[in-house]
Amino acid sequence: MFHKKTEREQTTYGIVGLGRFGYALAMELASTGADLIVLDKDEEKIRELREVTENAYVVRSLDKKSLQETGIQNSDVAVVCIGEQMDTSILTTLNLVSMGIPQVIAKATSEEHGTILAKLGAEVVYPERDMAIRLASRLETSRTLDFVQLSERINVSKIQIPEKAVGMSVLQVDFRSRFGLNIIAIEHNGVVIEIVTPNYVFQRNDILFLAGSKEGLLKLDHWAAE
Repeated sequence: MFHKKTEREQTTYGIVGLGRFGYALAMELASTGADLIVLDKDEEKIRELREVTENAYVVRSLDKKSLQETGIQNSDVAVVCIGEQMDTSILTTLNLVSMGIPQVIAKATSEEHGTILAKLGAEVVYPERDMAIRLASRLETSRTLDFVQLSERINVSKIQIPEKAVGMSVLQVDFRSRFGLNIIAIEHNGVVIEIVTPNYVFQRNDILFLAGSKEGLLKLDHWAAE
């Protein structure tokens, strides 16, 4: 059962817990050809994952000894995808951090849960909250195609150019002064323009990649609808 780490270039990911988040993460990483070690108590889920990795183990207990027997301590990144059972999540995270794994990421279901995990030395993710934020932002700003929150004040958004801005130049619309938004890039007919000059004239179906606050996006949305 012991998985020995060998010389390789690719990163090895350890995933503990195959709920909806863990399973989706494992399958997505597997699709990229990543080296995986996956653990769960559900035999059926482990059987499914053995189609994409030989290092899939049924583990009834997540104590340190059981974890070490799987070889997960040889992974470069370990992700604890247990959210509902807070005590199990915390103990598993503690064990993985104590094994010296370079990067331990843990799923949290509440601020309190996340605070504890962070104090143990893990990077914390909030999958449900983050998806809710992205969905709300897309609903609030009708032109937003995608949205990623980098911090409380900084977001990166992908939006369809407002009809009102078609035929106007970057300088004329002045996203920075008017909305507090910076243009990172423009996608035009499938080609991404990374260096955007002030004289660039917006064309129909242009897609903008903007950095700035959610308030700025709302201002842009209101301006476009006027």
